[in-house]
Amino acid sequence: MAGDRLSVRVGSAVAELLDDEPIAIAPLSGGDVARAMRVELASGKVVFAKTHDHPPAGFFTTEAAGLRWLADAGAVRVPGVLAATDGGGPRDDGPLAVLVLDWIDEASAVAAVDEAAFGRDLAALHRAGAPHFGRADRRPTGSLQLPNDPCATWAEFLATRRLLPLVRIARDRRSAEPSVLTAIERIASDLEGFGGADEPPARLHGDLWAGNRVIDASGHSWLIDPAAHGGHREFDLATMRLFGGFSDEVFSAYAEVAPLSDGWQHRIALHQLAPLLVHAIRFAGPYRAALRAAVDSLDRR
Repeated sequence: MAGDRLSVRVGSAVAELLDDEPIAIAPLSGGDVARAMRVELASGKVVFAKTHDHPPAGFFTTEAAGLRWLADAGAVRVPGVLAATDGGGPRDDGPLAVLVLDWIDEASAVAAVDEAAFGRDLAALHRAGAPHFGRADRRPTGSLQLPNDPCATWAEFLATRRLLPLVRIARDRRSAEPSVLTAIERIASDLEGFGGADEPPARLHGDLWAGNRVIDASGHSWLIDPAAHGGHREFDLATMRLFGGFSDEVFSAYAEVAPLSDGWQHRIALHQLAPLLVHAIRFAGPYRAALRAAVDSLDRR
């Protein structure tokens, strides 16, 4: 197998993990954290593999555990985990951090996407539930490695594991206006006043934007790159609405089988605060204005 140094290292890692020799590796576009590749093996099997230049501790084994946890619900489709290791980045001399998944045949054009089925499957995933808000293994998730220590209530989780840690990061990096961050701290102190706080913990994907949904040649939806945890089900839905890419049919089908609590429309901006903060911290630009708009709408409730 010929190729650049990274391809060679990924190929060697895959060969060792799967006991199957790669014969062709092609880099894939997309993603702003990991570097992904399509790997064809001597056995004829094709797999997806990715690595990370500077992987946080436990990065890929955490993602693998999240994928398996989502799969256990028997609801949404997720790629099977073939191997996951936590090592270093491509510039390190030691073992390479890598995640190897089943390949999904993604069509360049799909005649009909079963949007309603995806909405129903997502509702089933959420209904599968979680033992608590957070993660049993307490592992952090996401590019900013947000904490997931278990909490008894949604309000405690959102305040102490998402909003307040993100406010601290944003303040340190000057990623948002001080008045906006102060307002978010005020909101975090009164989350139960927004309603919907009696929801049990749902089994969440945790980073559900359109780029983390793959549609195969049959029109079926698959979820990838989770930041899986137990949380409020409205969080996944609010993230989907924030970045677009999901049809009204998805939300309608979801609501038919799992109606939302009263006032959910007014909580959309609340659930969007955390992802907006993450994007303001990482990318700045228009996300600062969107964060300000969300805060203003919540302050006017």
